Amino acid sequence: MNGKVNMIPDHDVIVSSRVRLARNFSQYPFPSKMNSKQAEEIIGNVKDAILNYYDAEIGNLLFVDIGSLGNIDKQMLVEKHLISPDLAASTKRSAAIISKNENISIMINEEDHLRIQVLFPGMQIDNAWKLCDKIDDILDKKIEFAYSNVYGYLTCCPTNLGTGIRASVMLHLPALVMTGYIRNILEACGKLNIAVRGMYGEHSEAIGNMFQMSNQITLGQTEEEIISSIKNIATQIVEQEKALRNELYRQNTIKFEDKIYRSFGILANARTISTEESLRLISDVRLGIDLGIIKDINTDTLNEIMLSIQPACLQKLLGRPLDSNERDIRRAELIRMKLKKS
Repeated sequence: MNGKVNMIPDHDVIVSSRVRLARNFSQYPFPSKMNSKQAEEIIGNVKDAILNYYDAEIGNLLFVDIGSLGNIDKQMLVEKHLISPDLAASTKRSAAIISKNENISIMINEEDHLRIQVLFPGMQIDNAWKLCDKIDDILDKKIEFAYSNVYGYLTCCPTNLGTGIRASVMLHLPALVMTGYIRNILEACGKLNIAVRGMYGEHSEAIGNMFQMSNQITLGQTEEEIISSIKNIATQIVEQEKALRNELYRQNTIKFEDKIYRSFGILANARTISTEESLRLISDVRLGIDLGIIKDINTDTLNEIMLSIQPACLQKLLGRPLDSNERDIRRAELIRMKLKKS
């Protein structure tokens, strides 16, 4: 049976919920214009404001100096969604403050001085917003944020102006993709000013039937209205996805099961496999688990595999750089081992 994942709302379709706030110091220029001394002062001020703050909900916080990390470590944080690809690639003085359980990440000197992010599994967008708002309040007591009575929070990019909030959910939508109805969803989201992207946000592809959906408008609505909008749209998509899954399975039971068991068979026996092929096959197996076709492995195991087979996580796990061919071989070994253990 599934482990802790089964306790999470809509975990069979919604992989994760995330809320992110963009904030800037009032007395410093935006990161694109600041100098090294100013960047260092901003990092110091954020550390003073929150690094030693503790309560049970936030837990222990860890300071990460991004500039001191090697490429594999930086990419691993990107793969875990703890920092953005832009922060990993930045040459500016930058840092992150990350909670021990990795639900919280505060990026310092990314596009804005602060990007406060909370990430929870399943449909927990309300909980993510509450915790993000709490962290924002803690920082606001010690830092004067750039704020306009007319426009709200001032941000480097005008698309974040106002609330500075991005609320997003990561959805696993294999049935909508199989039937082609995903095109209707994407068109409808566009008309509702909802952005749909791949696993790693802007410019990333929707690999493994994973789609990240987030608000595009941050001005003219309250944070609660934005959260409610994303939640309502996601709920409708979840209902469509679940109905289609059941209908596809009912109409084509043997072909459906054959596809899922073939994917499982390749994952359990392959000797070399790419990240992209792994994620595509894992999508089939995840669907099989959710429909009760596959019972001897669980979603926790698949989530663990999905993260550990990413290029940087895999190299970090093995403790050395690997070329592409060796990564494919080691990835296949790792998947076989984890599926055998489950």
